[in-house]
Amino acid sequence: MLKRLHSTLLLITCSFSSIAADKVNFQLDWLPGGDKAPVYVGITTGIFEKYDLEVTINQGRGSTEAITKLATGISDVGIADISALMVAKASDDVPVSAVYSIFSQAPHAFFVVDNGEINSISEIKGKRVATSPFTSSNLYLPLVLEQNGFSQDDITLTKADPGALGPMLATENTDVLISWVTSTERLKGQAKQAGKTLKVMPWHEAGLEQYATSLIASDKFLAERPEVAKRFIQAFAEAIEYTWANPTQSAQAINSIVPEVDVKEATDTINSIYNLVYNPVSEASSVGQFDKNHLALTWKWTSAAQGIEATSFDPELALNRDFLPEAK
Repeated sequence: MLKRLHSTLLLITCSFSSIAADKVNFQLDWLPGGDKAPVYVGITTGIFEKYDLEVTINQGRGSTEAITKLATGISDVGIADISALMVAKASDDVPVSAVYSIFSQAPHAFFVVDNGEINSISEIKGKRVATSPFTSSNLYLPLVLEQNGFSQDDITLTKADPGALGPMLATENTDVLISWVTSTERLKGQAKQAGKTLKVMPWHEAGLEQYATSLIASDKFLAERPEVAKRFIQAFAEAIEYTWANPTQSAQAINSIVPEVDVKEATDTINSIYNLVYNPVSEASSVGQFDKNHLALTWKWTSAAQGIEATSFDPELALNRDFLPEAK
């Protein structure tokens, strides 16, 4: 009798353990680093497991590629710049939607050597400016300069390999560098090797108010597995809170999966982009939410940068608000 009971209990235990968690394919928009920490945190801390999710990560090479992989079903959910999604929706109505805001301010910025010569964006007029040929910042540059009273004709713009930009600024082969705030710690490290410090001038302080990196998902995934999608978004929101409350542990989480990611640099990156996640915009409507006015501003800047008639697309069509967390 006891032997039969033991066999029954063993069978039940095996049956429960054999029930697999729901699998979710997550799409990055670029290489692993501190700004991608939440998905690694969700895996290593057991947050996803708590929500009965098994998450795998697919590498990415830009927002456009990430959106394409979601639209074609290669991935279920991921991250990308919401401006890129708006353009894709406006032109092709891709079956992908934004479901959660991560960066409620744009990461574009000017970097200069902190030697007292350039203290504001208006003082960039007449200077040498270096940028990558691939960055989306180039689209917004004319608008930001216009906001500050001059044009792209008033600077000497050079496009160089992304890996050369930091050394160019550190050796003063350019006066100004265009990059994202997410690159701050790497650029500071390169400048430090040359005995210099950097000043960062975020473009959102010059009027470029817009949402940026967002959690986006395949419309098919949202329609066919809505409960899984809801659990994933809840788990991801929890991972975001953990990330910025525990930057060092979060950096270690990335390193445990991607050993080539330096823990200190990832920690510093997480700290340096805190204000992209937590700021007056997110505080007014809570992290994850999309405020209608800020969303409209995002499309205003995006459409102007892309040469698209602003009235030709309703930015609300880029969202699926059914999966947003409740505003706090």
